[in-house]
Amino acid sequence: MDDLKQLRCKLLVKRAELAARRDNAHRHARRASGPLNPDFAEQAVERQNDEVVARIGESATAEIAAIDRALGRIDQGLYGICARCGEAIDPRRLEARPYADLCLSCSDKQ
Repeated sequence: MDDLKQLRCKLLVKRAELAARRDNAHRHARRASGPLNPDFAEQAVERQNDEVVARIGESATAEIAAIDRALGRIDQGLYGICARCGEAIDPRRLEARPYADLCLSCSDKQ
């Protein structure tokens, strides 16, 4: 039980970090720092940066959703059980990716 409490805390800390990253990406997308540079070459670089930052925001949002699902599985007593086949997820996989909801075999099939 203490392990699950520690895991919950770890997931919540990670979630907060990701939410901050996502929020920074959204602020960047709204050009909170100011409009594009008037120089065309600089605008091209800024737009490329915008694309990278947008992907970072999307990635953070997806990871937050995965963490939320993991927190829900902890609450339901289903943490560590593959959502597809119902088998136990290898503890090494959960250590590497604590919000994994599929065993390696099912993940490979996806």
